[in-house]
Amino acid sequence: MSELPLFSPIKSIEITFKPDAEIVLFSGDVGEFVTQIPDNSIALIVTSPPYNLGKEYEDRVSIEKYLKTQAQLIAQLHRILRNDGSLCWQVGNFVENGEIYPLDILYYPIFKELGMKLRNRIIWKFGHGLHASKRFSGRYETILWFTKSDRYIFNLDAVRVPAKYPGKRHFKGPNKGKPSGNPLGKNPSDVWEILVQDWEELVWDIPNVKSNHPEKTIHPCQFPIELVERCVLALTNEGDWVFDPYMGVGSSLIAAIMHGRRAMGCEKEAEYVAIARQRLFDYFNGVLRYRPIGKPVYQPTGNEKVSQIPEEWKNSAQARLLDKPGEYT
Repeated sequence: MSELPLFSPIKSIEITFKPDAEIVLFSGDVGEFVTQIPDNSIALIVTSPPYNLGKEYEDRVSIEKYLKTQAQLIAQLHRILRNDGSLCWQVGNFVENGEIYPLDILYYPIFKELGMKLRNRIIWKFGHGLHASKRFSGRYETILWFTKSDRYIFNLDAVRVPAKYPGKRHFKGPNKGKPSGNPLGKNPSDVWEILVQDWEELVWDIPNVKSNHPEKTIHPCQFPIELVERCVLALTNEGDWVFDPYMGVGSSLIAAIMHGRRAMGCEKEAEYVAIARQRLFDYFNGVLRYRPIGKPVYQPTGNEKVSQIPEEWKNSAQARLLDKPGEYT
């Protein structure tokens, strides 16, 4: 459990949009809510839309109808996004009759038709999920980071990490003998264990929210707060609006409030809205359980019972594989 503010004042939570609000939780249809938001007012839109996979919280429709409906909403999101703002659209795959349809690829033309520019296609890699039997098990999703213009917020200093070799110096040229790094830290490319390839190779290794995750609620596809924190820190400034049109149980809003941003979310399931509200109260009261940003992914030592080979498998191919030197995930 991470350290949280014990006496942080509880901010008022509005139920409809107000220009001077700190937090807005709207219970209802996002298409209705977004009409309340003025043009060019949101610094960051970050969300994970329903994937149309036939889960209990969404209806299964054709992929064409699904994308057409989403395109209508995205046009409204483009309207409310500031000219220096960013949109982070986190999606997985649409699956039909065992065939994969990569949603990020299908979404791309929708954003491009609005003139938005793709800055990064980030891969979010996680270690656990549903097991497939007729194809490789899916263990990643993607985040499309679009900007509305060429003038956009990117706070590198907010996501810098301590340099691995801070004493390294220039060995030639006019700066010979002077420190070669940045005194504020290094771009998190090959240093941050969890972010080891994040901003350079665009692979984010963050555990997804499963049964033993400290943030787990009843939501079936909850994404971790940490995933949004990185976007908030790099792509917004304090006091900016962060909006999640499909907020679920409020992970995006919590990530925004943690770092001094204003937060706004919409969710049609009243039960999820109630959970999001309670999680915000838990944060202000210092009792919210969450996985802190940058915490290394747990690696079993081999001493745990669940990481040991069952007796029944001692002669199996998997046991022989695990006996080979090397790293396996």
